Amino acid sequence: MREKFRYRSLADFAGSSRRGWTPRALSLVACLSTSAPALAQADLADAPPQLALQVATASLGDTCRRVETTDPASLAQVSLHRTFHDDFDEHPLSTGKWVPHYAGGAAWPEARYWGGDGSDFKRKDAWNGEQQIYVDPRYSGRSTTPLGLDPFKVRDGVLSIVASRTPPELKPVLFDNEYISGILTTQGTFSQKHGYFEIRAKIPVGTGVWPAFWLLADDGGWPPEVDVMEGRGQRLGDLAMTTHWRTSATGTVQSCGFDFWVPNASTDFHDYGVLWEQDRLIYFVDHKPVSEIKVPIGFDDPMYMIVNLAMGAKYFVGVGFVDAQTPGTVAFEIDRISAYQIDP
Repeated sequence: MREKFRYRSLADFAGSSRRGWTPRALSLVACLSTSAPALAQADLADAPPQLALQVATASLGDTCRRVETTDPASLAQVSLHRTFHDDFDEHPLSTGKWVPHYAGGAAWPEARYWGGDGSDFKRKDAWNGEQQIYVDPRYSGRSTTPLGLDPFKVRDGVLSIVASRTPPELKPVLFDNEYISGILTTQGTFSQKHGYFEIRAKIPVGTGVWPAFWLLADDGGWPPEVDVMEGRGQRLGDLAMTTHWRTSATGTVQSCGFDFWVPNASTDFHDYGVLWEQDRLIYFVDHKPVSEIKVPIGFDDPMYMIVNLAMGAKYFVGVGFVDAQTPGTVAFEIDRISAYQIDP
């Protein structure tokens, strides 16, 4: 059976970068969604080798905006061919496509972004106040041998990134983090300049729950950053899609993004994507364009993909810190992740 959903406007919005920010450092342009026509979606679906997307043709100013038109005369078709695909028929670490931690990079030498002190380096985003540590079966923490912790579960072609409360006996070994969870990145294995990047997933909810699919520059610098999808765990069906960049005149970080309400996002699979053209970034839900922004300065290098389930957020509104009400186990279910390049 095919189900339908629609968007509704939200009362408030607060964007974030995955590195973390303070109000003084981040000039935020907040944009809200309005209602849009209902769209149909299947349950599990393959990513086709070729894809065509409809995009708005109207002239784009210097700020981001909603895409509200459904008039065919105002849309143009962009043809793409697939360059990356994982439909998770096997464990993600068995394919060579993914790395289970941040990689960092020389372009950002002060990068405490990549973790906290000691050997949890590359295993959490300390700036954002996250309360999980990213593990994989080969990670040993403070131990001298691998702990064998695996947050990645595959069943019937669906990957679940599972966050769970840290066993009390392992807390000292895992730097006293409240949760263990997982992250997958393609830095060093796949990156692309321009094109379309997409995840098909169910978005988990709960206090402190922060799932995301996002892009960073392959040179290791920050920004630019493209948050294709971030879930606000305390707000059922509330998803944020945001662009971050640094201004050349002042060096400050700016952001512009939209919140969308997808009521069944936690129970049904939907496609969330971004099309990076030469002049604009266009965000999509189920292949329908919902927002766009002129490509800011600094989007010069190829970008790689990141998918993760963080627990706890200091700055990202609608997530909060984990508490007694936070589920003991949370699963971020992912049908597939794909990338496409624009045809000549």
